[in-house]
Amino acid sequence: MDPFNKRIRVDKLIGSLLESIKYAEEIARENQAEKLIVKGKLQDLPIFQEQGFSLEAKIDQFFRGTDMYFFCKYYSSERRNSEHWIEEDDVLQSVQDKEVSEKTAIMLPKPYRLKELSAEDVQAMALLYQTVFEIYPVPLHDPVYIRKTMEEGTVYYGVYFGEELVSAAAAEIDWEHGNAELTDCATLPQHRKHQLMKILLVQLEEVLKKHNIYCAYSIARSLSFGMNASLHSLGYKYRGRLTKNCFIFNKLEDMNVWVKDLSAH
Repeated sequence: MDPFNKRIRVDKLIGSLLESIKYAEEIARENQAEKLIVKGKLQDLPIFQEQGFSLEAKIDQFFRGTDMYFFCKYYSSERRNSEHWIEEDDVLQSVQDKEVSEKTAIMLPKPYRLKELSAEDVQAMALLYQTVFEIYPVPLHDPVYIRKTMEEGTVYYGVYFGEELVSAAAAEIDWEHGNAELTDCATLPQHRKHQLMKILLVQLEEVLKKHNIYCAYSIARSLSFGMNASLHSLGYKYRGRLTKNCFIFNKLEDMNVWVKDLSAH
């Protein structure tokens, strides 16, 4: 249940697919959700299509080696239609025209320093997220929330410039299915020229590999050239776009899905 983003997400289906879908739709309507997202498998595509869902994106090997597909249904025309789709296609095209440079090691310039973030950093993290994002789909401006996600196993890394946290990113690990979302990526504008985000993502990938997690994915704002370019350059593959998926930055935005098989790198 995600009232802030006016959506409902079904992460796991057990038993009758058709009955599960109808039950999820009942809940969506009762809660006046504008979007219902169900994580399913390709063999389920005909049933989802019959029920009026559209296939928006996929994540390779999400379910311990089996691909996962985002099936979506909308309950308002405004939510269904994106005003920025063509502009986002242009951003994607310009990103994909760039060469993949994942083999190039990026050195962290002095006086920047890389750190695994812990409970002592949550105030600095909350300040960073407040500064970068006017609005965000989860309450990252709240230190208590950040500490809770740490306790639940989310791994955070950040870059400090002196005493100031200027960049951070997280790996949210799904131990049951063996995948991880690289998320909560933020860098202060004046520090963006040093490719700090790429350094953080590479560090998080190394952590995931040590835990034998090889399905890494990230969901980036479709209008953000920088974040999509970082993922593309690190060898992530574009796998679709989620229409008006969540409130982020300053409005309801479309999100690009990027996937990487860490076992091949």
